[in-house]
Amino acid sequence: MLRLRSILALICLLSCPGSQVFAQAPPSPKEFLGYPLGSRFTPHYRVVEYFKQVAATSSQVKLEQYGQTYEGRPLLLAAVASPENAGRLEQIRTNNLQLAGIENGSGSVDQPGVVWLSYNVHGNEAVSTEAAMQTLYELVRPGNTQSQEWLRHTVVLIDPCLNPDGRDRYVNFYSATANKKPDANRFSREHREPWPSGRPNHYYFDLNRDWAWQTQVETQQRAVKYNQWMPQVHVDFHEQGIDEPYYFAPAAEPFHEIITPWQREFQVLIGKNNAKYFDDKGWRYFTKERFDLFYPSYGDTYPMYNGAIGMTYEQGGSGRAGLAVLTETGDTLTLADRIAHHYTTGMSTIEVTAGNAKKLLQEYQRYFTDARTRPAGDYRAYVVKSGGNPEKLASLAEMLRRNDIRFGYGAGTAKASGFNYFTGKTADFNIEANDLVINAAQPRGNFIKVLFEPESRLSDSVTYDITAWALPYAYGLTAYGVKQSLSPTSQTPPAAATTTAPAGAVYAYLGAWNSVADVKFLAALLQKGLKVRYAEEAFTVGSKVYPPGTLVVSRADNAEWSSVFDNTVSKLAATHKVVLDKVPTGFVEKGADLGSGKMRYIRKPNVALLAGNEVSSLGMGEIWHFFEQQIDYPVAVIGTEDFNVADLKDIDVLIMPDGYYSLFANKEAADRLRNWVSGGGKIVALEGAVAQIAAAEWGIKLKKEDDKKEEETKKNIYEPLRRYQDRERDMVRQFIPGAIYKVEMDKTHPLAFGYPDFYYTLKQNDHVYDFITDGGWNVGVIRKDNYLSGFVGASTKAKLKDGLLFGAKDLGRGQLVFMSDDPLFRSFWENGKLLFSNAVFLVGQ
Repeated sequence: MLRLRSILALICLLSCPGSQVFAQAPPSPKEFLGYPLGSRFTPHYRVVEYFKQVAATSSQVKLEQYGQTYEGRPLLLAAVASPENAGRLEQIRTNNLQLAGIENGSGSVDQPGVVWLSYNVHGNEAVSTEAAMQTLYELVRPGNTQSQEWLRHTVVLIDPCLNPDGRDRYVNFYSATANKKPDANRFSREHREPWPSGRPNHYYFDLNRDWAWQTQVETQQRAVKYNQWMPQVHVDFHEQGIDEPYYFAPAAEPFHEIITPWQREFQVLIGKNNAKYFDDKGWRYFTKERFDLFYPSYGDTYPMYNGAIGMTYEQGGSGRAGLAVLTETGDTLTLADRIAHHYTTGMSTIEVTAGNAKKLLQEYQRYFTDARTRPAGDYRAYVVKSGGNPEKLASLAEMLRRNDIRFGYGAGTAKASGFNYFTGKTADFNIEANDLVINAAQPRGNFIKVLFEPESRLSDSVTYDITAWALPYAYGLTAYGVKQSLSPTSQTPPAAATTTAPAGAVYAYLGAWNSVADVKFLAALLQKGLKVRYAEEAFTVGSKVYPPGTLVVSRADNAEWSSVFDNTVSKLAATHKVVLDKVPTGFVEKGADLGSGKMRYIRKPNVALLAGNEVSSLGMGEIWHFFEQQIDYPVAVIGTEDFNVADLKDIDVLIMPDGYYSLFANKEAADRLRNWVSGGGKIVALEGAVAQIAAAEWGIKLKKEDDKKEEETKKNIYEPLRRYQDRERDMVRQFIPGAIYKVEMDKTHPLAFGYPDFYYTLKQNDHVYDFITDGGWNVGVIRKDNYLSGFVGASTKAKLKDGLLFGAKDLGRGQLVFMSDDPLFRSFWENGKLLFSNAVFLVGQ
């Protein structure tokens, strides 16, 4: 009987919910996966299963799915804490927001610091996710007293894979091509990813450059969680070239001026701790080179501009490394090596955070106190004018909202004075009811300064990314930087204007053409089968002047819709949030009547987009995303390798993204393309594709360097005498990572409809074209004084003047529309989207 009682007591102990004595221990990655980490790449679904299993077996882990990718894969965030902190995560999270002034309450600095570890934002930098599993396990492994001590002072947030679609693209490629025993020869098949590689997401966007703009669904969903936590430390894990040693902070110059001395100091503190472990292991590393802190949309800068210590860690390897690869020194770099390096820096970062938690929270609180009470920069407020474009203003408002930036609207009319972004001068202006007003004295005040600064100050001209991005230029909205504090008088925009329906039947609906919302509306009309026209010239109805590009949807053109015409058009307008004017007659007071031939019929175009090895995946992805996710219009994607067999007769518009196309070197293929255009087709070419077309003598030419300048260079016999150590600086003379230029537009041409006399372009190349003298139109040109903001090397700046950037060339019955710059850049250059849409839907109609 005693023995039976003992057995029953043991069963009770094992089954008791509060008992931890015999609780199931979290499995190691090897135990769960069935193979040691580093011996193969783990598919994303198995990573998800492992994180779920650890969360199910450890009370220290709280796991949530915060979203999913375009392809439906889950996005996870694991919160890891000590047993005593795991039950009060919500309190710790709220305390963070109180310290930042985002939520009401005083907050306390006697709380754990929060470390957010982000893995695998670039899908083919696949070691990251493997290291995430190792890190998770070691943080909660029973018996790991070191990590348990760190967790008393930190909460660790782990996002194991920011880009599951790209990661699985890489893992599936590698698993399908790798030999049974890894082939370390870097030129073997398993080290040669096919286009577009696993680096980007489904739409081929670089998610590491999307933090601020939040154009992609993965970023949008992650930013919600990030802003709910607002960590003190954020690490973004990456990989670089095979032969590169490991990189960790401190970062390289240029640092943006907004970054505080404390943020710099803590980067050094963490870097020295990382170095201690790498020194002990004899691992190679470098700091303070290449990876700067300037462009605001990276996984290190975005946290920096939001009060955290943001850092990038870069392991050598990337998509070329596989499971094992030979380096230039003849050593073999293995996946296990790469995991060990990322695991070490991750744990080292947690260690430093734990040892400095109170100081870290004190400085974090100070950062936001200063932002709220002493905003950085010259301006205390910003006013963005609607300018008759409420849809575009609403797009900017949504971007600000996603970044948790507080704003509101004017009410009535108030007077103010400020720096006009478009004129570059201080001027008086009125704040009207639908203008957006942003007070800089708020928790995100520093980030606002970065996003709105008219000209960025560079401490070093050797940068890693674009150097200009001011939102008024990116959105094409008149804005003012105001030196005195202004507060919005309303938190909601005024109700959209409506037009009273005329007596009797509506003859036609008139719609604006100056935003992406208008393009979406047109796309919906065309797909519904409704007939649409656009005004080639301005006209007046009553007292209202309608500019060129105005959409005209008339009952006469759509007689077959009969009694459902009004309801159908109105519903589509409401769905896409556009306001239509209703007119009872086709007779106008001034200009062409609605039945005139100057109301040009818009044929529904069949659009094709080239993709493949010869095309920039980033450039192609921007266009693909624009059609599918932004205007919901069908686009056929044709691989360049299939172009010669593709049937062009059913294609109206062929889009050639940035790339280098072999078809121009093939006379038969080039003639076929030219004949298609001459027969009525339309090419929309961008960036490098334009340069190739120019070289193929299609009627446009790259502008040559000034003969006078060339002659002066020849006379300088000492020009070749350059110092070897200055070679990087010398290259900067030709450098243009991304600068803003003001482009003069011929707004009477359909390519420029919806724009004023100018457009702001983000220039990333030195391509300028000769003015077209015959059979075409110089729509967008720059003169010698059109530079505005951002770094441009001296040699390149001298070339960027008096030339053509955007134009249209007649070729038989067809058209070549060309754009030297990318109007859809990373999908955040909002003002270029209408320019691209004009090229697709209006030009040549």
